[in-house]
Amino acid sequence: MLLRTFDRFFRHDASGGVLLMLSAVAAMIAANGPVAGQVNDVLGAKFSILINDQGLSKPLILWINDGLMAVFFLLIGLELKREMLEGKLRNPRDIILPGMAAVGGMAVPAVIYAAINWSNPETLSGWAIPAATDIAFALGILALIGTRAPVALKVFLLTLAILDDLGAIIVIALFYTAELKVEYLLYALVPLVAMWWLNMRQVHRIAPILMLGAVLWVLVLKSGVHATLAGVATAFFIPMKDKWGKSPLHSLEHALAPYVFFMIVPIFAFANAGVALEGMSADALMAPVPLGIIAGLVLGKQLGVFGLTFLTVKAGFAQLPHGVGWAHVYGVSALAGIGFTMSLFIGSLSFADPVLMNDVRLGVLVASGLSAVIGATVLVMAGNPTREAEKTAAEPA
Repeated sequence: MLLRTFDRFFRHDASGGVLLMLSAVAAMIAANGPVAGQVNDVLGAKFSILINDQGLSKPLILWINDGLMAVFFLLIGLELKREMLEGKLRNPRDIILPGMAAVGGMAVPAVIYAAINWSNPETLSGWAIPAATDIAFALGILALIGTRAPVALKVFLLTLAILDDLGAIIVIALFYTAELKVEYLLYALVPLVAMWWLNMRQVHRIAPILMLGAVLWVLVLKSGVHATLAGVATAFFIPMKDKWGKSPLHSLEHALAPYVFFMIVPIFAFANAGVALEGMSADALMAPVPLGIIAGLVLGKQLGVFGLTFLTVKAGFAQLPHGVGWAHVYGVSALAGIGFTMSLFIGSLSFADPVLMNDVRLGVLVASGLSAVIGATVLVMAGNPTREAEKTAAEPA
């Protein structure tokens, strides 16, 4: 009975989002309880892989943020490639509306954060924190709403979030690169060319590609470019079809997803979401970093996603999906303000100061919670007119 309950939970679309929430709660308890010092000591403990004193030596928190999150980005890259070749991103006409929504949902929050932090160069570097949307969390909330929301709305939100992730990848590559070491990027061409050759041969066994991807990760990490981008690059060299017509990409995506959503992302959330509340007052929310994040994720996402969607439809460039009304679009605009995983990740790239990172956690958690409540409330109130009409028609006269 218990095993069946667990199986049903992990198969539910909302399970990833629920597990994220539980991880965030656990992080808050750990950061403010008697074990706070021990947790910080563990996360700060050095873990090294060395040969003749040469190699990698990093605190555990960076192995999580640079290493485990590279696997997270590998999964995102696999999803992007699949959607581009055979999914929602294949037809340009289907991309216009969620694409414009994604552009607005990234640009407006970034502008709002930058406006609030303009006079402080140190905190201004976090402008991209509120530009991100957490796919698992947002889709988890929508899954909890269930059939009360139109089916087409999930497709719209999923496409928007995928494009948002693509934008986040570009932002990380362009704006969050440390001092560049070109020689390591040149070395990185070797595994890239080898992966390209294996992809062109449509190999069935992808273990060599993944091993080359691990080499690429080390070289990209050494180059100063953020190492998680190696995960995206590796994903694009996983063959969509092998010589026998099977799909290594589908197989790897299917195999990775449970580990990413039920292990890697919760571990990342636990390691990065703990806000230290000691000595903090309500005034802390008005500090430039949390205020910029909250205003960006809550107001900026709503203005950007809803505004660009409205203008695109009214200009005649696209139509709303079947059964979706403006109230649904507004609800999804609010859900897009759930930044969580990606916002915390970009925050970790933006600030090394523990005090500023605590401000980032505070802003992201408050904004994501508000966005989830607003979005869910609006969507429940909006209902599903198509489903209600079908139920009415099925009732006996």
